[in-house]
Amino acid sequence: MLQRPGGKKTVQELADIFGVSRRTIFRDFNALTEINIPINYDRYTGYGLVEGYKMPPLMFNSKELATIMVGLNFVKSQVDQQMVQDATGVELKIKNVLPNDLKILMTSLEEHTIVDPYLRFNSHQKKGGDWYLISAAIADKKRLQFTYTTKSGERSTRKIDPYLLVYFQDHWNVVGWSHKRGDIRSFILDRVVSPVILEENWLPKPKMNVDALIFRFNELKKLVVLEVENSEIERMRAILPAKIIKLEEIKLKKIRLCFEFDNMPFLNQWLLQFGTSIKIIKPETLISLQKKTLQAMINNLV
Repeated sequence: MLQRPGGKKTVQELADIFGVSRRTIFRDFNALTEINIPINYDRYTGYGLVEGYKMPPLMFNSKELATIMVGLNFVKSQVDQQMVQDATGVELKIKNVLPNDLKILMTSLEEHTIVDPYLRFNSHQKKGGDWYLISAAIADKKRLQFTYTTKSGERSTRKIDPYLLVYFQDHWNVVGWSHKRGDIRSFILDRVVSPVILEENWLPKPKMNVDALIFRFNELKKLVVLEVENSEIERMRAILPAKIIKLEEIKLKKIRLCFEFDNMPFLNQWLLQFGTSIKIIKPETLISLQKKTLQAMINNLV
């Protein structure tokens, strides 16, 4: 902060910014002086660095570096091609400024820390969306326009107020207010083509929060009740594409799970991965879909 142009601050301003006491700020100045960082004082503008002095780049300890590598490996496992390229670029820049001992550690962590191996080795990387441009539009509160392809293959121009970037298991979505639909909508990034930031600002809507945007109310949603074996409950909680309303133990090694969902055909297919570890209690439409699917699977074996 102090090495920015015009970055001088009074002790009280620094204490207020960092939420600490004036005494702590004075101790910090003493610590900086002890490692030969030249602190300058002006009675009118406050404390700063001697003009022309540049502090060395921020250095990481081994634990911080390990944390960074886990994050970079997560991004490199993505199906979004641009994200993978950007993460690789960040990794190279960090390596270039590290001392040899940390460079060796970073190389080892890169080779021996694998995040989501099935997604990394089996998935096909895709172009589309430009997550960085979208994140810039969110930060600047600017409207976004792009061409979008629906599941049915229909292409149309969309204009949105972008609110969130959300990661769902194997793909990224941008959630925002759709001017075409007049409602909150979610758009899969790899179906977004040629996004452009418009010179139009948007204002956050009152009571807008992350939960409301991701798990928004939908009159088409139905209450889903499942009985889940205790051995599978943590896995289901981790990947369930809905917000859990209620979770209770009903019998030995059985958990009752309640949530709302609006797409029964999708949920029917999704639940098949749990096999006999689950039992659908309601709604009847989901039970009927599951029976038809299982019968069709049996017929395919004959």
